[in-house]
Amino acid sequence: MINSIITLLEKRISANLFDPVHELPMADIEALVRVATRAPTAYNLQNWRFIAVQSPEAKARLRVIAHGQKKVSDAAVTFILCGRLPDAETLPDRLRPSVEAGFMPPAMAQSWQEGARAQYADAQTARDEAVRSATFAAATLIHAAEAQGLSSSAMVGFDAAALRQDFGLPADEIPVMLVAIGRAADGNWPQKPRRPVSEVLDIL
Repeated sequence: MINSIITLLEKRISANLFDPVHELPMADIEALVRVATRAPTAYNLQNWRFIAVQSPEAKARLRVIAHGQKKVSDAAVTFILCGRLPDAETLPDRLRPSVEAGFMPPAMAQSWQEGARAQYADAQTARDEAVRSATFAAATLIHAAEAQGLSSSAMVGFDAAALRQDFGLPADEIPVMLVAIGRAADGNWPQKPRRPVSEVLDIL
């Protein structure tokens, strides 16, 4: 199991201290998001949005919403990860490339749309899916950053209502978490110890 991905996962830290002078070019930000969109989503809904907060003015607004956490300002970019409530009407466009490539039968695409429409008619189920999709995307974004030699920090300490209002989120979007990404400064803790596998694994 020794390969580059495993090595990255084994050494990844959650950084609290970032180099405040480090900047990320737009091309690098776009590349991180491109990789993050490889995360799985139910029915291939891809029901997420990434808001890259990079300018000093936007960082200052977000820092207030994030209870003054300094890493929001110091990181090169802090992403707002939004999960969108599933919309079955988006599926024809999402699935068309697979149908046109010939590996998804048109009837299957139609059945997926019908299944999504029925499954997410329940509001709680729809909300759960939005949070799940954004969480998968956030994890993939974190690992993409690590692969680029960057550090990251996932944050749930923020005022969701204030974020929604200040950044103009539509009603169908849920702000799930923030992910700060940049170059780590000196003084960060090493990866905190994990519970042993014997405590978290059941084999049936």
